Amino acid sequence: MSRLSRIVLIFAVFMTASVLVPRNAMAVDIQRVISPGGIEAWLVRDSAVPIISMNFAFKGGAALDPKGKEGLADMVSGLLDEGAGDLDSRAYQAALKDISASISFDAGYDRFGGSMRTLSKNRDAAFHLLKLAVNTPRFDAKPVERIRSQLLAGLLSELENPRRIAGRTWFKTVFPGHPYGRPVAGVQKTVEGLTVADLRGFVARRFARAGLVIGVVGDIAAQELGRRLDDLFGALPANPSSAELPEAVVSGQGRLIVLRKPIPQSIVIFGQKGIKRDDPDYYITYVLNHVLGGGGFSSRLTGEIREKRGLVYSVYSYLNPMDHGGLIMGGLGSQNARVAKALDLVRAEWRRIAEKGVTPEELSSAKTYINGSFPLRLDSGARIARMLVAIQANKLGIDYLDRRPDLINGVTGDDVRRVARKLFNEQQLTVVVVGDPKGLE
Repeated sequence: MSRLSRIVLIFAVFMTASVLVPRNAMAVDIQRVISPGGIEAWLVRDSAVPIISMNFAFKGGAALDPKGKEGLADMVSGLLDEGAGDLDSRAYQAALKDISASISFDAGYDRFGGSMRTLSKNRDAAFHLLKLAVNTPRFDAKPVERIRSQLLAGLLSELENPRRIAGRTWFKTVFPGHPYGRPVAGVQKTVEGLTVADLRGFVARRFARAGLVIGVVGDIAAQELGRRLDDLFGALPANPSSAELPEAVVSGQGRLIVLRKPIPQSIVIFGQKGIKRDDPDYYITYVLNHVLGGGGFSSRLTGEIREKRGLVYSVYSYLNPMDHGGLIMGGLGSQNARVAKALDLVRAEWRRIAEKGVTPEELSSAKTYINGSFPLRLDSGARIARMLVAIQANKLGIDYLDRRPDLINGVTGDDVRRVARKLFNEQQLTVVVVGDPKGLE
């Protein structure tokens, strides 16, 4: 047996085991914890391992960066653990290292998130350090300039990264004039111009109790967590500064943009208008996308373009349901001489799923895989904590994990045909190619 055959066999056995995971194997006991001060968190208590994992997210992220100050949320995320309270950057990082804890922050378009991981025996020190970072960040001159330099170096590197170039161009084309069309990391000019006053202003405007969602997993009781929530977040303003984004209108339908770059392989990003997370047809679209390009080696795009014809190194599609505009996106990488043919096949598969939907066998297989593999996403406290935050942010309900299998299993053939006809349209695909593709202008 060849090495490739052995890998395929091992993968098949693994996936068979995955899809046979019993329904109760992913049972997660979620407690709703309300602090004395009224702050809510969802807790999965697990005393088997002496670790506490905490994730949280404030509503409002990089899309709310003021025009001309793009990259502000991203820069704040890199500086909150670079000194806080009476601890400068060196002292703060040393304190984290001493207790083997981690604290980090990240900025997305719609939310600003944070996380903490600590041994339960070191919880007092870890929660204290997190409190300092959230409530009293220092933004001292030296770490500000160091982080700024790192961000600028990253932006300079991205100018030569075909995938980054394609992504930025695609979003700018699809969302002209909307904050979603601006890069989260900003551009060189805007990052160079950010001031300490800007950083402090972001924290003052966006860090608030309203819209805050929290997920905690590990060795901590509900009553104790409630007290710590008030200590962590109780001094924050009740509400963030009012700043609502307009709904995003997808533009550039049908456009093909080729950015010439002398490299042997082209990077392609394609996509069209999709649906948001709260759309009643979300789960139907999720199953459809799994068949089209989200199911790895079992998907149509991979089967037709890579496996049968060997035209691409990779090809995929996915749903991108942002708060103010949903997208169906995808990408591929291919030798320059093969890009045009690969794109023709992407459009053909887009058209085929719109006209004919999926077969009963594909539908059954997709639902089995989606439900069977889902418990693998709950294999650690950190991942469960992130999931708890996502469920709350998307208002899916505390019983979502119990209901999810039925939501997937409830998708019918009539559902997929209706949604496929309504949603998928190859003529609406916006395509950006970075490279030197033959036969494309």
